[in-house]
Amino acid sequence: MDDVTELTRDLVAIPSHEDETRAGEFIEAWLCEETDGEVTRDEAGNVFARKGSREGASLALVGHHDVVPPAGTQIEDGEYVLEERDGRLYGRGTADMKGAVAAAMCAFRDSEVSGSSDRSGGSRARDSAPAGELVFASFVGEESGGVGARFAIEAGFVPDYAVVCEGSTNYSKPGVTDVVVAHKGRRGSTITARGAASHASEPEAGENAIYRACEAVDLVRGLDAPTATVLENRLSGSVAVTEIDGGSAMNVIPDHCTVTVDERTVPGERTSLERTGEIGGVEWAVDQDLPPMACSDEGFARAALEAARETQEGAPELVSKPHATDAGWLAEAGTVCVVCGASEPGEAHTDDESVSLSVLERCYRLYRALASKQVG
Repeated sequence: MDDVTELTRDLVAIPSHEDETRAGEFIEAWLCEETDGEVTRDEAGNVFARKGSREGASLALVGHHDVVPPAGTQIEDGEYVLEERDGRLYGRGTADMKGAVAAAMCAFRDSEVSGSSDRSGGSRARDSAPAGELVFASFVGEESGGVGARFAIEAGFVPDYAVVCEGSTNYSKPGVTDVVVAHKGRRGSTITARGAASHASEPEAGENAIYRACEAVDLVRGLDAPTATVLENRLSGSVAVTEIDGGSAMNVIPDHCTVTVDERTVPGERTSLERTGEIGGVEWAVDQDLPPMACSDEGFARAALEAARETQEGAPELVSKPHATDAGWLAEAGTVCVVCGASEPGEAHTDDESVSLSVLERCYRLYRALASKQVG
């Protein structure tokens, strides 16, 4: 417990909302000093550690070490403010997600893996253990659309299985850390309507771009968002107009209007927003597309749930999550994913962000238990 808590404190104290370099260097140095893994840091700043046999299936414990900008109360003289009280650690990045990164780092260090090398260059193979590789990975740029994850995947990082250590605590009920088998994605898009300007005293001389945009908005309002079911968890997508901007003056027929659309996607079918482009003078373009995630292997999901049940007194469940994570990018690339971590609903990105220290210890035990089932 002390190791996970102290490592969390050390990680959270390093500012990483503008530049993750210092945090990445710290993680890399700790892994080199404290573990028997093969440690690397790529050009993007992602940090990896590996041990075991690459001939077998690989299991990755995945996090990220960037954070969103801190509130004024969370930073002082350029350094993050940390406070521990009532069994919780408060500060930017405690819940999202340096606490879980610390738990995963300690779990990686302490997990015995068949065929891994000890620090003297020998072997710690156990004949009775299944061959496989245990990987730790911490990405940059998760808060910026999965920059680090996408870079790593393009470079060939596609483990067979992954536990993305984002929040799953208190989802089914208070006091448990659940296993997320599906989450929504987000597609942000812009509808652009163009017309022809004229004096407002002669509206028929122009083409009103706002009217065209309103026609597109009416179409969006009538679209049904798709649903999906993953291991008995039902996810419902959504689509909503969130911004509109058009016109140049009160007495000018507008020749330009833009509409922003927020769409929460589910695995499988998408809302048919491209239909807005069939309206005369209207174009539709995707600005951001964070993929949803669905666990594609029920056996792995059940193994993760068994590990969760073995390491806590409550009754965790297989659940879904409304927020996109790097699990979406990994699943899209072919990795079988679940999400499991210490953050609770409503903790991430808040001015009083915190994490339960006892739940971090629970996650440490859970990650070790799953590693022993998969590659131990």
